[in-house]
Amino acid sequence: MTTTIPDINKIERRWLLIDAKDQVLGRLAGRIATILRGKHKATYTPFLDTGDFVVVINAEQIAVTGQKLTQKTYQRYSGYPAGRRTRTLAEVLKRQPEVALRQAVKGMMPDGPLARRMLGKLKIYAGPTHPHAAQQPQPVSQAVLGRRDTHA
Repeated sequence: MTTTIPDINKIERRWLLIDAKDQVLGRLAGRIATILRGKHKATYTPFLDTGDFVVVINAEQIAVTGQKLTQKTYQRYSGYPAGRRTRTLAEVLKRQPEVALRQAVKGMMPDGPLARRMLGKLKIYAGPTHPHAAQQPQPVSQAVLGRRDTHA
């Protein structure tokens, strides 16, 4: 038996449009990470970028469960003494809702240069409009996002 490896120049990439309105943050991030990696395709190869482009709109209307708005924190450190800055999820969603979703997706991707290249195919916008109309992104229905791929 032989294993076929897809030709990186012949991989078909689609543009998908996801509406994040009333979607749970972690569940949506998991679905997006799967699409970016290409795991939803039959040609998935772990060491190649076989995924599709993802355009996410309405990131400001994303939903979170439990007490995450007040308990979940985002930290960054400038490298200077007393340079650590901490913000809650509520503050991040108020100022930059794209950052919360991008960090959630990044946390579900593997580490390394391949994942950084895959994250470059993720386009997130706070409002309902996006500048990618020329690429004609295909809308992904809520049923597809919530569906589990089972091989029964």
